[in-house]
Amino acid sequence: MNRIEWIRGCLLGGAAGDALGSPVNALEWPVIEARFGPQGITDFAQVYGITGAISDATQMMLFTAEGLLRAYVLGSSRLACHVPSVIHHALLRWLTTQDYPTLIPVATDGWLIRQMELWSRRAPDTTCLGALKVSGRLGAVAENNSKGCGALVRVAPCAFFANAFDYAAQSGRLTHGHPTGYLAAGLFADILQRVVERQDSLEHAVTQSLARYGQVPGMEETRSLIERVLFFYYEGYTPTPQRIDDFAGGWGAEQVLAIGLWCALSARSLEEGVITAVNHSGDSSSTGLVVGHLLGAQYGAAAIPGRWLERLELSQVIAQVAEDIERVPRDYCGVGGEFDEQIELAYPSS
Repeated sequence: MNRIEWIRGCLLGGAAGDALGSPVNALEWPVIEARFGPQGITDFAQVYGITGAISDATQMMLFTAEGLLRAYVLGSSRLACHVPSVIHHALLRWLTTQDYPTLIPVATDGWLIRQMELWSRRAPDTTCLGALKVSGRLGAVAENNSKGCGALVRVAPCAFFANAFDYAAQSGRLTHGHPTGYLAAGLFADILQRVVERQDSLEHAVTQSLARYGQVPGMEETRSLIERVLFFYYEGYTPTPQRIDDFAGGWGAEQVLAIGLWCALSARSLEEGVITAVNHSGDSSSTGLVVGHLLGAQYGAAAIPGRWLERLELSQVIAQVAEDIERVPRDYCGVGGEFDEQIELAYPSS
């Protein structure tokens, strides 16, 4: 497999996990079991009036990717570039798609914001909305103490650029002020980067990422839960709805990351891992998304069941963003290159 397959697998896998989990998000496991049977939900069901609908997490993931690509174009043009601020601007463009005003004037150029399917509210994360609505300066960190998973679930694209941990954590701070909320995001991006760029096994990527960043001040809660997951994995404890519910509620960033890692480490396939991750009482769309990103990055897009891919909302847009993540750093030179004008129209640096 080549790099584009891992990137495509990561982004589409995350969206598929998001879509599978969204119809059962926040439902208690006994309710899911009664509605879908003893295996729980295994195929897309209708939510937001659509079968295969993504949530706000995948919407924000796409705008995070756009911010990273615009930052690459800006940096390659030898102009001053603060990457988290460019991502911030992109997230404010997402906010406009939710029909909220912004304090900062927001450019509406580029191709992504013109995808009208993105202009729909999918129960957007209240912490993200609250922080973005009051942003008065690009790059300003959130003035809250939230350690929810709204930062974690959007940062996967950071894995495919330099400084994955730093840019994921710094862009996480734009909306989430508690260290657990943004450092778990940084750790997730670093783990994904190790899987894709170094071809590490997921287990090795997790242990090496903890070795590198586990002692960062503020990482204590996240490190503790992931070490517990590794113990369960080594002892052969597989995740079940009951064990996941006993383990953590699956709402905080550290809980969502830990549950996602446990399900991904224990799975024999992307399909199995995602199904396990969404069938519990808690934030099913977020845990499904995390597993989809992890196993999609490991196995590529071919590992995503065809019955999911063919009904996945915005799959072509997601695949295009994945292709651009691979293509733009390769083709853009910033000094009159063959593809420069086309890329600048898609990802303006202004």
